[in-house]
Amino acid sequence: MPCFRKEKQDHQVFHSYPPQIVLEAVLNGLLTGSVYALVALGLTLVYGVLHIINFAHGALLTLAMFAVLMVHLGLGLDPYLAIPVLTPLFFGLGYGLQRLVIGPASRNDDGSILLVTLGLSIILENALLAVFRSDTRALTLDYSFQVVDLGFALLSLPRVIGFGVAILVAVVLWAVLSLTDTGKAIRAVAKEKLGAALVGIDVRHIYAVTFGLGTACIAIAACLLMPSFYVNPRVGNAFVLVAFTVVVLGGMGSIPGALIGGLAIGAVESLCGLYLGESLGQIGIFVIFILVLLFRPTGLFGAKA
Repeated sequence: MPCFRKEKQDHQVFHSYPPQIVLEAVLNGLLTGSVYALVALGLTLVYGVLHIINFAHGALLTLAMFAVLMVHLGLGLDPYLAIPVLTPLFFGLGYGLQRLVIGPASRNDDGSILLVTLGLSIILENALLAVFRSDTRALTLDYSFQVVDLGFALLSLPRVIGFGVAILVAVVLWAVLSLTDTGKAIRAVAKEKLGAALVGIDVRHIYAVTFGLGTACIAIAACLLMPSFYVNPRVGNAFVLVAFTVVVLGGMGSIPGALIGGLAIGAVESLCGLYLGESLGQIGIFVIFILVLLFRPTGLFGAKA
């Protein structure tokens, strides 16, 4: 499961911690949750328009993380500076996969789309295993373990940067969907694709643009993760499990819900890690997942079907 590199600590179950330690854990959890939210944004955006769960999301995240590793080792490019390079490349990759592979192979059948994305995930994961083997790799950067001292709390510098970028991406994505013609077309297709087609919107193009935007989001997330995380050919699946919980908590197809849900899940994970130990830190995430499914299956901001 996702576990950022940090110093190993011993915890006692339900040990009493000073308020400053608890506050620091919550703040660092919120910072981590912002990256979870960014991964979930791509997942919920694709669901909101195509109305399917993209099973290839985790494999594409892994591919993006390896791309960050390669551009750093091959070109010496810092992961954060790789964002403007990899984001358009992965948007194009997502657009091409939906327009040339997923759409034609599924023949617009939702069940077939699920199978195609699952098959795509298996192909990508095995291709990465063939090229990179099962070894775990990480970047060694000067600032990976640097902290920001707020006086009352110490925050991880990479997570602070990740929080700022994730919030900026969410705002930009909201602006694109709300203020641009393409965004209005995306919302029209999400609401009623037949009606959108009747007024002249190219539904296949909008599907591909949406898939491209979702893939671009995980490319940015990969750039934010690599300074403080490791990568192996299966690591993306663990993040998508958390991201799916975020999507369910926030509401399927809701961008504000994905953002708020990601922050909440990050805080819960951090507190559980503090009180129960890192190995049990994700118990709280899946308890929330079950409770949401039982008592509010539409999530915080989701609408009834």
